[in-house]
Amino acid sequence: MTGWILGLIGGVFGAVVGSFLNVCSLRWPLGASVVGPGSRCPHCETRLPPRDLVPILSWLWLRGRCRHCTRPISLQYPLVELGTAVLWGVILVAWGVGIQSIHTIVFLSLLLAIALSDARFYRIPNPLSLGGAMAGVFLQALPGGSGMGTALLGSLGAMFVMQAIRWTGSRALGREAMGGGDVRMMALIGAFLGFEGAMGAVFLASALGLVVFAPTPGRTGRLIPFGVFLAVAGAFVWLVDPSLFTRSGRPFSIS
Repeated sequence: MTGWILGLIGGVFGAVVGSFLNVCSLRWPLGASVVGPGSRCPHCETRLPPRDLVPILSWLWLRGRCRHCTRPISLQYPLVELGTAVLWGVILVAWGVGIQSIHTIVFLSLLLAIALSDARFYRIPNPLSLGGAMAGVFLQALPGGSGMGTALLGSLGAMFVMQAIRWTGSRALGREAMGGGDVRMMALIGAFLGFEGAMGAVFLASALGLVVFAPTPGRTGRLIPFGVFLAVAGAFVWLVDPSLFTRSGRPFSIS
């Protein structure tokens, strides 16, 4: 199968998964089910027919407005669908169908959903963090992975260190310094990156957070969606693998 055909197939499936990631990132933080009820317009609450749920194309066809009440449909929907489609397509074109692509697709898709949820609701749903950690441990147990033991140690170790940081910061500030969702997210990152890679992601996420929020010292009471920075840093360490960090716990080499 030629690369462009494989990329096209990956893009189609990626767009469908991107649509589901939208649902997960919008419903799970509110404690709602992703199975039912069916998709509805958030303004008029009219149930949407299948023709209005085709990833990317329905939004374009409707010109970004609900068919029934003509209120705007969030640009998040087509952008996430398009972004996931491009992500899947590029990965499959670059590495083909194999364990390398599967690891990368699963990990980056989970990080994307978490970033969306945390950016909007300041919450990281357990099905994405802990469920994703279980998926990471399972994938690492497959041929070509780092092994279930290494993945478990990376997951639990990273979560333990983040909890220690959370506890120390809360004691020093006299208030909650970090949400529990960030701690559980480290279980996911540790399962995929290993302990040392996860620590590298924490370092990069902290540095990125300082760069973004340091220029606004007067807004210290503002909530910081640290999961967004962890997601960016985790993806960076996974794909770029800078020489600052070891490859311990990584299932394969990306060059």
